[in-house]
Amino acid sequence: MRTQHSSTRLHFCAARALAACAGALLGALAAANPIDPGVRAAPTDGGPPLPLPGLAADELVFFEDGLARFGTVEVVSGALPNQGNGLGPRFNSTSCSSCHSQPYLGGSSPALNPLPAIATADGASNEIPWFITAHGPVREARFVMSNGVRDGGVHNLFVVSGRADAGSCAITQPAFTPAGNPVTGQGGNPNIVFRIPTPLLGAGLIEAIPDSAILANMAANAGHNSQLGVGGHANAILGGNTNLSANDGTITRFGWKAQNKSLLMFAGEAYNVEMGISNQLFPQERDGTASCQGGFPTPNDTDNFTTGSATPASAVLSDIEAFADFMRMLAPPAPAPASTSSSNGRANFVAVGCAACHTPSLTTGAAIASGSSTSPSPALSGQTANLFSDLLVHHMGQGLADGITQGSAGPDEFRSAPLWGLGERVYFLHDGRTSNLLTAIEAHASSGSEANVVIQRFNALTSAQQQDLLNFLRSL
Repeated sequence: MRTQHSSTRLHFCAARALAACAGALLGALAAANPIDPGVRAAPTDGGPPLPLPGLAADELVFFEDGLARFGTVEVVSGALPNQGNGLGPRFNSTSCSSCHSQPYLGGSSPALNPLPAIATADGASNEIPWFITAHGPVREARFVMSNGVRDGGVHNLFVVSGRADAGSCAITQPAFTPAGNPVTGQGGNPNIVFRIPTPLLGAGLIEAIPDSAILANMAANAGHNSQLGVGGHANAILGGNTNLSANDGTITRFGWKAQNKSLLMFAGEAYNVEMGISNQLFPQERDGTASCQGGFPTPNDTDNFTTGSATPASAVLSDIEAFADFMRMLAPPAPAPASTSSSNGRANFVAVGCAACHTPSLTTGAAIASGSSTSPSPALSGQTANLFSDLLVHHMGQGLADGITQGSAGPDEFRSAPLWGLGERVYFLHDGRTSNLLTAIEAHASSGSEANVVIQRFNALTSAQQQDLLNFLRSL
């Protein structure tokens, strides 16, 4: 009937006001079919990255130092000042900033993928994997199995072989075939799963949230969440649906499966895994081929104890400590001003149950920002973090399962992704399979997912209510 009425209306007004009628028809279609408004433009697009409000002067020095190093492009050997500590031998990219640049440094995967150019930079002989495309997300590849046993680790996309600064190194890339859909990353080699970069904006506030606040939030919502099918598995140490550090038993919170405990651990792992640069947290090379080390001793990245007395205090830090300082003092993304639609959408977000996992806010404890401080930083301490995450891991079902276990997060479990800044992101879900927010929401429903009831409630909303909810998410 909708098609017949639309056709009749169009015929009736064609002779009098075709343009006005077409506009009305498009409006009716939009109302009937909610759509993702797309990446939100914001005054901060392109940067520069903003520090947390209220940082002291000495804290800003450490923030700026970390920002500069975050943008350093690494080379293999013969490094000039500010060119890093020795790329490779195996790597995914040459700079932190290349993967975390949307909408500015510290964000997420950019719309224009830098990896095709990085693959062959300086004469490198790499082939571009089928799941890396110019207009697709930055991805890392993990193998579910290797040699008949569980793997789960990152297998780097590129090698330094052939680069002008790599000498006689002659190692080869892994095989990622057979190929699938290069945009979604689906349908290819079933042993390979993907992850895209997690945004780092506001990461220091997340780090500063006490375990007690996370557990209290979980306990306070347990009754309501159980009615939605949102639950978890018992944990041997603290209990509940949390991912715990194997080192000290506290709640881990960074990464798609909340596998990393701290920003320093996050930085150290990324430096070694993504760029092949060993450091004081991960001192061994992932590939020890002697001819591919570029002349750098291990660990490649260390504290700079030999700096002179006139050198700034920040220069003494290793790169991973500087990266952590930058992330720790990086401001969270700013939401757009509320509109009638986005305000209605927020109410719908809570009503259907999205907030069961995506807790609107948590409060930080007392936290120190940089190595120069001996007392809590006002910029980090006692702050309301509007992250829209409970920082727990949840079963997301067969549709999103990647077969990888990290810590106590199993094959179909993922951390509730913080939603602040979502309005300016290009790609969604852990593997970047879609850039359509509505598609990403629907993907939360599959066999075994804790979100099934919530998605049923979302689907029961009117088209206008769904559109309001999408508009709210894009306002974040």
